[in-house]
Amino acid sequence: MLDRFLLQGPQDARFTILLAHGAGAPMDSASMTAAASALADACFRVARFEFAYMAARRALEGRKPPPRAEKLIPEYEAAIAELGSGPLIIGGKSMGGRVASMVADDLYRRGKIAGLLCLGYPFHPPGQPEKLRTGHLKGLTTPALICQGTRDEFGTRDEVRGYDLSDRIEILWLEDGDHDLKPRKAISGFSSADHLATMAKAVKAWAERLPV
Repeated sequence: MLDRFLLQGPQDARFTILLAHGAGAPMDSASMTAAASALADACFRVARFEFAYMAARRALEGRKPPPRAEKLIPEYEAAIAELGSGPLIIGGKSMGGRVASMVADDLYRRGKIAGLLCLGYPFHPPGQPEKLRTGHLKGLTTPALICQGTRDEFGTRDEVRGYDLSDRIEILWLEDGDHDLKPRKAISGFSSADHLATMAKAVKAWAERLPV
């Protein structure tokens, strides 16, 4: 059953990218839709899915808070199992990417995934740089690409350069990008579309180097 997924891109793509949403916005938010479309245009098959708490928000029209990231691991693993075949890259936007990063190594060791893609990783809560969410990233063995805006309030370029991260992690820095990778065009000279195109191109080049 694939009715829980939003699917884009060619069915015969070399890789499928499974993306989970961030803590506060659903899988069909403007930023998720734009990122998924850019990746689909780069010839990836993209599958977006939604955690149960977010689906409940739609049904109840309320602001049901997200569980702790650790509590979402079984849902992410279930989505992987349901999606099925094909070389798979897992990841997501913000919290979705964080949850994927927490399950990646076990899946990579078992040959279930080829890599990890995080769009705006939440290295720390906004305004709380001392509360790092990087402990498991020090020893990560899964090939990973993090696409991050240089002024992301969840981890700026100046902050992240001082972190102890695995050498399996590559970071694409998008100039003046925020947590949605959006720049201020008047300041940076780049548009959101420019950054999304750069992101998709970088993901494609990175994916071509993954062993499958």
